[in-house]
Amino acid sequence: QVQLVESGGGLVQSGGSLRLSCAASGNIFSIDAMGWYRQAPGKQRDMVAVISTGGSTNYADSVKGRFTISRDDAKNTVYLQMNSLKPEDTAVYYCNVQIFNVRLSKMYGYWGQGTQVTVSS
Repeated sequence: QVQLVESGGGLVQSGGSLRLSCAASGNIFSIDAMGWYRQAPGKQRDMVAVISTGGSTNYADSVKGRFTISRDDAKNTVYLQMNSLKPEDTAVYYCNVQIFNVRLSKMYGYWGQGTQVTVSS
């Protein structure tokens, strides 16, 4: 079994900062890409940022220059540093980690439980 535990969400004023964490635990053979997605009420879940095993990153245009994704492979953890937050960043944030599933014999994307980020104006 694999578990992803997210932390770090909360309420912050516009212009403020938050740091999200997502730690993977359990029967982990190997991890590939790690990423963050968000879903606002009534909208689809969208990619925010992803990071490869080599450290290459990709960001949504709306967060470039404000958010930074990083990973600590020794801790099986991915982070999202969010600066200069805006009300439109308000959403539930989910981490997604590509972990090798032994039963399926392939990489499988596991999701965290989600953490609420609310930015007040």
